[in-house]
Amino acid sequence: MIRSRLLLPALIAVPLLAAPATGQRIQANPAPAPVRTETAPLTLDDVLRSSARAAPQIVEALAKIRGAEGRALTASGAFDTVFEAEGRSRTLGYYDGTVASARATRPLGDNGGYVYGGYRVSRGGFPVYEDENYTNRLGELKVGALYSLLRDRLVDERRTRRTLAAGDIDIARFEREAVAIGVQRRAIDAYQNWVAAGLRLRAYRDLLQLSESRRGGLARQVQLGARPDILLAENDQNLVRRRALVVRAEGDFQAAANALSLYFRDMNGDPIMVGPERLPPDAGALTGVAAAVRDDFARRRPDLQMLLARIDQGSARLALAQNDLRPRLDLRGEMGKDVGPVGLGGASRTPLEAAVGFRFSLPLQNRAAKGRIVEAQAEMDALAARSRFLRDQITVEVEGITIGVDAAEKLATIAEHERQLAERLAAAERRRFELGSSDFFLVNQREETANDARVRLIDAQARIAAARAELAAATADRTALGLD
Repeated sequence: MIRSRLLLPALIAVPLLAAPATGQRIQANPAPAPVRTETAPLTLDDVLRSSARAAPQIVEALAKIRGAEGRALTASGAFDTVFEAEGRSRTLGYYDGTVASARATRPLGDNGGYVYGGYRVSRGGFPVYEDENYTNRLGELKVGALYSLLRDRLVDERRTRRTLAAGDIDIARFEREAVAIGVQRRAIDAYQNWVAAGLRLRAYRDLLQLSESRRGGLARQVQLGARPDILLAENDQNLVRRRALVVRAEGDFQAAANALSLYFRDMNGDPIMVGPERLPPDAGALTGVAAAVRDDFARRRPDLQMLLARIDQGSARLALAQNDLRPRLDLRGEMGKDVGPVGLGGASRTPLEAAVGFRFSLPLQNRAAKGRIVEAQAEMDALAARSRFLRDQITVEVEGITIGVDAAEKLATIAEHERQLAERLAAAERRRFELGSSDFFLVNQREETANDARVRLIDAQARIAAARAELAAATADRTALGLD
């Protein structure tokens, strides 16, 4: 009765809600677009391409490269052509001279000197102590150059800053390479852990399925009196234990998928949580990367290249400090020509003028430069010792990883042989149990032993993949890491 009272208002309200009001058109909300779910098995190449494209650490390293390039552009600004203009006019006093000038200066890229050219024009009269301001009516054209012969000839502060900035770009690129290798290395680990967790889950589910499929037959046999009741209870106990293993494996699989989403991202860079439907069908996905040790692996390591770039920067600083100890000897030449009718300064300014000169200075103590030399040399010695140790460390590291790969492959071969034997014994024991020649405890023991061997094989294959990934990272194998 209560249900009919509640149902009657609802039936009356349905047509009222469905009928449109007069003069009003009701448009239903469109149904949401179906979500497309990718079902193809996820491969290691998919993950590596995604992480190389969208991993935040790599994007951050790329931004640092752009920052270094900006600093290099700033350092190159010291070689920009500079234009300057100046004007001066006497508004009060006996003289009414006015002079305006413009000049463009361009530093030399291979010397500490510069070249310049200018134009100057004047009107009116100037006192005798400003006689150089006079020009012909159309002004004066002038070009000149300063060339360093000793200090600043081979290296100067401007070129050193540019060299150091170029080295910073190289260091930023090597840092980006090191970051990318580390990211790809961790991406491989995350993918292999996800695959291994999924295969372990599949193995435990297969083990659970054996108990579940056996329970129906045991229940019928117990009902018919062919088997004791305790046998069914024992099977239920195994069901509970194996179901617990499945639940634990499901948690590990979900945790591995969550860790994998840190590296597997969409085109917008957002993490993607991979579903179980994309798990590869077999353990072939645990093969890992095809890493191979090359003769030049030490030279391709970005950390060593970064150290060598810092050594080059130290050499540039040392050269600059040594340059500051040299005496300065600059040679200067200049040519000028007044054009147009003769001005108030007279005809003496009309002929072509040329002048040469020099400037010499000698530091008597210059302890600052000497201190910079000692500092730069000490830094060079420290970097040389560090690079020597790093080379030895890389060699030992690669050799150790190679040994680990060989050992992991041998263990995987043994684990595969063990799995085959254990599965043969489990299958034979199940047939004996079905024929009544075996007991329930023994058949469960054989099945669990076979499943343990299957899980150990998965773990061994995962160790091979991890060792190969570590070898690829240690040898900076860009192709194996998906960076080419």
